[in-house]
Amino acid sequence: MVQYAHTFGVQVLVTVNTLLHDEEYADAVQMIHRLYEIGVDALIIQDLHLLDFDLPPIRLHASTQCDNRTPEHVAYLRDLGFKRAVLARELSIDEIRAIHDAVPDIELEAFVHGALCVSYSGRCYISEVLANRSANRGACAQFCRMAYDVLDESMNEVLDETGQPIHQRHVLSLQDLDRSAYLQELIDAGVTTFKIEGRLKDADYVTNIVAYYREKLDAFRKQTSVISRSFEPNPEKTFHRGATDYFMHGRTRPMANWDTPKSTGEYIGQVLEAHGNTLRVRLQEGVVLHNGDGLTIGGEGFSVNGVEGNLIKINKPLTTNPLTANRLYRNLDTKFVKNLHSERRIPVDILFRETENGFSLRIGNKERMFEYAHEPAKNAEKALETIRTQLSKLGDTPYIARNVRIESAPYFIPISILNEWRRNTII
Repeated sequence: MVQYAHTFGVQVLVTVNTLLHDEEYADAVQMIHRLYEIGVDALIIQDLHLLDFDLPPIRLHASTQCDNRTPEHVAYLRDLGFKRAVLARELSIDEIRAIHDAVPDIELEAFVHGALCVSYSGRCYISEVLANRSANRGACAQFCRMAYDVLDESMNEVLDETGQPIHQRHVLSLQDLDRSAYLQELIDAGVTTFKIEGRLKDADYVTNIVAYYREKLDAFRKQTSVISRSFEPNPEKTFHRGATDYFMHGRTRPMANWDTPKSTGEYIGQVLEAHGNTLRVRLQEGVVLHNGDGLTIGGEGFSVNGVEGNLIKINKPLTTNPLTANRLYRNLDTKFVKNLHSERRIPVDILFRETENGFSLRIGNKERMFEYAHEPAKNAEKALETIRTQLSKLGDTPYIARNVRIESAPYFIPISILNEWRRNTII
């Protein structure tokens, strides 16, 4: 994986960001040495006691689990030798800027997308206390995603804004972070790296969300590769609890989704009536449903079995009353997921030259020499075009031909020989 990533000029950072027990340090240090040997670019760590051991000269990043919220703490990490601090998600843009201004000689990494914990980064102990499962050991029981009754100090029910008791509601379940509208602002504040949370997310989520931010980020930097996609990135199309910019510019509402801790997806319309397994709906303009699509209303999920005009056949009757909760969401768009494909290629220049005893071929920064007889071509134009065409066929490699230059007389070279030379050079 490291070799593959490095081909694209991409770094590989490995998380070793849990707190360790005494008997685990020896194995952890041995693992870190092996990671260094295979070319891993940096470690993201939480347990500072690791610094007391004989570590290789590998680059260190301070995990968000270190609760990096103040200039003083980030300066402390810099003095310990950390090259980057992954900031706590709870920081505002002003707090991020203040850290950069106070400690400009350390890189700052900030979360821009993904799941949020209701507690400060690295400071949640509810799972450890209630279930003996430490979030700082990667074993969070996710109590913040459970349903609760909210009572006052006299054990009386608390009412919500509509006058209903807050009974079995997901009051601690935050919506997902989305700061895609603030990338330039984060850059100006001193952030050098954007981080997408992806724990337990599937390949569809990664493909969609990374593509979404790749498009936005390319507006701020020179694109170094060619990317082709069969879809239009949309964060609401894969795992999505709703969106919040959190404390970016102070507290904003809503931050939590009290109805469900699961993926709600994209809002697509309203349920007007429900009769058994049939819904009458009013869909948003442009929304087309497909068999197998996943839908939600309130905290209830179901799937599409058929569509006839504004009537939807679903796989089970609703238990949710559409008169009290009628907003319809789609959390699985089967057609969108089917078309999720993204390909990244590196443009390379190709140089083919005549040598005294044969030819040389350079593709990007790789060059090979080949001995071969100089046999003049009967059709000079066709010979040169064959050379150009065959050397440009980079196929399943990570590369795409940007420019092919031929510095040779038009010799006859069989297509099979040109293909062999190209393959041997690109390896």
